[in-house]
Amino acid sequence: MLTNIIKMTNSVPKNILNFFLSFIIFTNACLNFSILPLRANVFWAEKAATFFAPHWNDPIAEFQQSIAHCIEHPNQLPQYYIAIYQNRIVGGIGVCVNDDHDRYDLTPNICDLWVEPEYRNMGLAGKLLKTAEEDMLQRGITTLYLVTEHTSFYERYGWTFVCNVNWKYASDPTHSRLYEKRTYM
Repeated sequence: MLTNIIKMTNSVPKNILNFFLSFIIFTNACLNFSILPLRANVFWAEKAATFFAPHWNDPIAEFQQSIAHCIEHPNQLPQYYIAIYQNRIVGGIGVCVNDDHDRYDLTPNICDLWVEPEYRNMGLAGKLLKTAEEDMLQRGITTLYLVTEHTSFYERYGWTFVCNVNWKYASDPTHSRLYEKRTYM
């Protein structure tokens, strides 16, 4: 049977074949991800701090402190969400007051979005964004901001470019892009 499938794929244009293969991988992978708020899943707190810290070159103690605050004060910021696949953290996102940029009036901020490379292009970043957006909307927060060096990624998810800001994580801190998303629409 596998031989017949391989023979059939030789007559299918590559772009169509790649689309269907991507769809199959996306469907199989995303259905098994669990996205959890850390405030209700204390078991994952230390593992989450260990997950986030190396991706953002921040001391693990900063994430431990921030995540502890999230758990102890579930109605305040920051808040963190993690994606679990096969009992392992494979992605995460946070919402904080300010993600170390110079526009303190534009708050709160999506922060620390990370998906492990082998789980990218499966829709997981979008699911993490949507989870954080929906949770903030339930809290009455209707506008969110984020800072990035990416130029087109967030537009796919309905984010709008606002301005350039100074951001400590950027390779060129004076040319980071700040985006906005209104969650009440």
